[in-house]
Amino acid sequence: QVQLVEFGGGLVQTGDSLRLSCVVSGRTFSNYAMAWFRQAPGKEREFVATIMQYVRSTGYADSVKGRFTISRDNAKNTVYLQMNSLKVEDTATYFCAAGAVALVTPQAYNYWGQGTQVTVSS
Repeated sequence: QVQLVEFGGGLVQTGDSLRLSCVVSGRTFSNYAMAWFRQAPGKEREFVATIMQYVRSTGYADSVKGRFTISRDNAKNTVYLQMNSLKVEDTATYFCAAGAVALVTPQAYNYWGQGTQVTVSS
């Protein structure tokens, strides 16, 4: 059984930085590809970033590339999303996800966190 708990969201201003964390239960964390998605009100769920299990290759949406960084600490069963130079357009609920393969579609992930709200004001 895999459970994900997210935290770190909050209210910030344009240009600020924020780090999201996702703690995954169990000792199988290193076997999963991890990803972050986000969803704004009235919008579909959007891919943000992903990181592979072993090679640690990463992938990013064009909208966040160069500003966001995904990383993982297998010893802590935690995946992070460092968000810099935040924009109003980044406002959304951010979800952590775990799956067998690192893809950009939500269907690829079997386990999801509850979501954490990020609000960026100007």
